[in-house]
Amino acid sequence: MAKAELYDQDFLEWTQQQAEYLKKGLWAELDVEHLVEELEALGRSEQKELGSYLQVLMMHLLKSQYQPEQRTESWNNTLSNCRDKIQDCLEDTPSLRRFLQDVEWVEKYYRRARRDAAKETQKPLEIFPNECPYTIEQILDPNFLSSLV
Repeated sequence: MAKAELYDQDFLEWTQQQAEYLKKGLWAELDVEHLVEELEALGRSEQKELGSYLQVLMMHLLKSQYQPEQRTESWNNTLSNCRDKIQDCLEDTPSLRRFLQDVEWVEKYYRRARRDAAKETQKPLEIFPNECPYTIEQILDPNFLSSLV
């Protein structure tokens, strides 16, 4: 079976085969094109995971700030869990930290958080700031919320 065929037909088998080739040093047998593609996808996946946790965290900060009377223990748990997950991401992959320092990258996830906060609170989108009102240090600080409400 050709290298690309197995990749298309049985991804799990392909990954096991590629790992075996790597272990044995069978460089000529490797499906280099797909290996490169998958390695690049892994990096994007970790970046998206970090962004997803950041988005949910910012949404709950906005909800807590703009609808404090609705704040529940569930919201507090979500804030805590997202911060933990972000910390896990950064511990597992320290190079992800650079994305948290990239204003445009953070703003992309803030725009989504803003949209979601408006939907969940049923408040007009316009009441939420157009740009992220929090620094990354504030977002990640477990004590930050108490200064908002």
